[in-house]
Amino acid sequence: MARYNEKNYKADKLNDYSIENLLQSDEQVLLKTKPNKKAFIVSKILTMLPFALIWILFDGFMIYMMVSNDIFSHVPVFVTVFIVLFFLIHLMPFWMWLVNTLTAWAQYKNIEYVLTNKRIIIKSGVIVDIKNIYYGDIQSVNVKVGIIDNMFKVGDVYIKSANGATALMDIEKPYLVLNQIQAIVNDIKTDIIFPNAYRPENNEGFNTKYTPKN
Repeated sequence: MARYNEKNYKADKLNDYSIENLLQSDEQVLLKTKPNKKAFIVSKILTMLPFALIWILFDGFMIYMMVSNDIFSHVPVFVTVFIVLFFLIHLMPFWMWLVNTLTAWAQYKNIEYVLTNKRIIIKSGVIVDIKNIYYGDIQSVNVKVGIIDNMFKVGDVYIKSANGATALMDIEKPYLVLNQIQAIVNDIKTDIIFPNAYRPENNEGFNTKYTPKN
């Protein structure tokens, strides 16, 4: 049974999100990493940028036409209020891009990816969010390298588990991380299916060759 450090649950540490305070007493850190800062910030800025620009240009043109034709002086106040509220809501894609861009540094500062001998810990968000992925629940691991990733020599490691999918974004040496996760997953699942107590010292099946029937 896993043992937890009681000191981690003292009142003065409840808001301390450092990785050390999240570990179990018998848990070992195998890898601790963060996204590449430049790649992460640039990715946040460019994500949705074309869409946001088209949106703001279209709405900006509509607002300019209404103001230049003095529309607001010829309509009741409630209509003016309605139009203003409409465009504030209609510009939501632009506001989303703007918030995502302005909070990019805060997001980067909080992000940490940690591989331990028990799980993958993902710390992220402007307001810190902690996600745990246990190796036994992992179904697949893949690497994706986009145009921006290629520029900064980074990649995204996508992990699909029983609880959904998540990604380790903009990390350096993504294929090395991929191989490390796959090796741990294989070891743990092998232990589950074939516990050490039931493994023969000599396993003839390991070198079995498949011979197709004619």
